[in-house]
Amino acid sequence: MWMLGAVLALTMMGVAGRELAAGLPLAEIVLFRNLFTLAVIMALLRRYGTGMLRSPRLGLHGLRNVIHFAAQIGWYYGLLQLPLAQVFAIEFTTPIWTAVMAVLFLDERLTRLRAGAILLGFCGILVILRPGLAAVDLAALVVLAAAVGYAGAFAVTKALTRTDSALTILFHMNLIQLPLALAPSLITWVTPSLALWPWVLVTGIAGFYSHYCLSRAMALADAAAVAPVDFIRLPLAGLIGYLVYTEAVDVFLGLGAVVIILANALNLRGERRRRT
Repeated sequence: MWMLGAVLALTMMGVAGRELAAGLPLAEIVLFRNLFTLAVIMALLRRYGTGMLRSPRLGLHGLRNVIHFAAQIGWYYGLLQLPLAQVFAIEFTTPIWTAVMAVLFLDERLTRLRAGAILLGFCGILVILRPGLAAVDLAALVVLAAAVGYAGAFAVTKALTRTDSALTILFHMNLIQLPLALAPSLITWVTPSLALWPWVLVTGIAGFYSHYCLSRAMALADAAAVAPVDFIRLPLAGLIGYLVYTEAVDVFLGLGAVVIILANALNLRGERRRRT
């Protein structure tokens, strides 16, 4: 359920990101999101105290956020260049990379059901993209690289949840990424128009809740089990792309979405059986 909350927030962030990317530099979008999240966390200090900001693993936070920052820039670039559903479809190779990294670096088990769910979800993506029938452009490759980056960030997030709270991870994420986004933003600064400010707010809120929910999900379950739930975002993206941006929705998108939902059902059933 925490991961489902992250899925809904990430979907909203994708819509807001597309609206903002048409009028603002990519680093500036990340900057506004960082400022919003830091403001929320500072407000929470009165309730939870400054102790929640301490972490014994600052180096790991730095690694996570350099990787995540680069992946974000690639993701926003893809939102500007590609249909919404295609961006999410390519990004959904992330659970595959996450499962591999979890096995290699987190000593997690890649059970048959987990592997089957990931492969089935990937088959759904192949049904939608139909590789080989169309040329893959630079933007698609950038999004694929971003997916690998997100997987690395997911694996590091799982490692951090063993010692740090979700709010601690969020605080260091935005504190570290703030100067990374500020430097290029000052060079290419564009003041948002009045019409863009609501989308800035949506980006801030969705960015905060997506990473908070993701951190809570990673703390409660293995990364390889949680990551495939993100596949649900693809049919949502196709629906929003059709309703809001009049992007084409064909039978392959519907068929691929069904396969992806089945993959999630298989994964969740396997986790329930394993816990029992």
